[in-house]
Amino acid sequence: MESFISAVKQVEHSNPALTPLALVRALRRIAGHDDPLTVHYLGASNHLPGHSVTLDQAILNTSSFSFFDKAVHHIVTDHQEERGGAEGPGGKGGGGRFCRGANGRDLPLTLGRSLGLSFLSLQDFPAADRLGPSGCWDSVKQPRVYRLLRTPTLATDALINGGMDGAILGTDLSNLTSASQPLRTKLSEVLREYYGYVLHRDRGLEDVSGHISAKRREVSRSLLECLDPQRQVMETLVLVWKLEKTEWIALDHGVEVSVKEGLQAFTHKYWDCPPIIPRCQWGAEEHRSTPTLLSLPLPYLYIHHTYQPSPPCLFVVGSDGYVYEGSGWQHRGTHTRGSNSIGYGVAIIGDYTSTVPSHYAMDLLRHRLVQCAVDGGRLAVNYTLLGHRQIVNYTSCPGDAFYSEISSWEHFEG
Repeated sequence: MESFISAVKQVEHSNPALTPLALVRALRRIAGHDDPLTVHYLGASNHLPGHSVTLDQAILNTSSFSFFDKAVHHIVTDHQEERGGAEGPGGKGGGGRFCRGANGRDLPLTLGRSLGLSFLSLQDFPAADRLGPSGCWDSVKQPRVYRLLRTPTLATDALINGGMDGAILGTDLSNLTSASQPLRTKLSEVLREYYGYVLHRDRGLEDVSGHISAKRREVSRSLLECLDPQRQVMETLVLVWKLEKTEWIALDHGVEVSVKEGLQAFTHKYWDCPPIIPRCQWGAEEHRSTPTLLSLPLPYLYIHHTYQPSPPCLFVVGSDGYVYEGSGWQHRGTHTRGSNSIGYGVAIIGDYTSTVPSHYAMDLLRHRLVQCAVDGGRLAVNYTLLGHRQIVNYTSCPGDAFYSEISSWEHFEG
């Protein structure tokens, strides 16, 4: 993402009066995003206000044009390599969604079409399998190739992330356009503020009032859920088929059922559940032996603290807004001696002997990760919550301050 932002900044430098929205429109023209649905909502790109051949040429001539080209074109190869979008802290973001979401809350363009078509193309599969997957970079330190973890749907995680970003950034740009002094802010500044937020020790995510990518799930939900996604996706599909002169598809009574099931799966996976970084994306070592499968749902949840992401725990919660996969939902970890087969071990990164984790990190664990586990059938509805020290008597984990905090949580058993 930093390379893409630098390319944006290079164009801005050669066009000092350039507004963020004008640059987004120019990127859309260069990308060729003029399919019938996009034109229906946004108009033909070469007829939009601010169309400048000089600006288009500046983008084409920039030494960083390749970053523009890669970011705005989303492609999945026959070898399950996903190309397009840009790498960010939470994984890969999909190409083109940002350019199309520049009119604010345009659910049909940012997510509606991709979700709807993905739900329908895999009607014979469980709803959860009609979305995703995520993937892994070939190298954590020097990523070049992003390979998906299974056969892709029409709505990969990267494309969905990009759709959520498009809705958020599109809204932000629309607000800038209506502001009294829109020229004071550059597109590169908007992108850096959103993707490049740096966590400070004395300032947690709960103190951040602006939109940042670590909060894309909750922010996109606040913007889009109230718009009735079921109705919008259905209307988008009907419009797509009308534009393609295949209106007869809408007569299939199974379409609405598939969309309803798909959106329920989408809501659970991308809005109810927190963003979970797969092992391969944070540099976890390969399993030394074949992992042992758990028998779900599990009746216990064990709370730990740790200094870094740790494979022995099933999940580790960071103060950066992300959850890091350890052993995962399905496989037994080595987190709580004697009890690894009957409970999930979840840690928050840090030493909480004298202080508690940030409110945001605790909420991520207490409400979002736990509810995700319960709703997904992985953790029993009537689960019991315990601190690590209650099972293993030679440790003070999860720290005195944090232990005191969790003793007031629901499901805690003293």
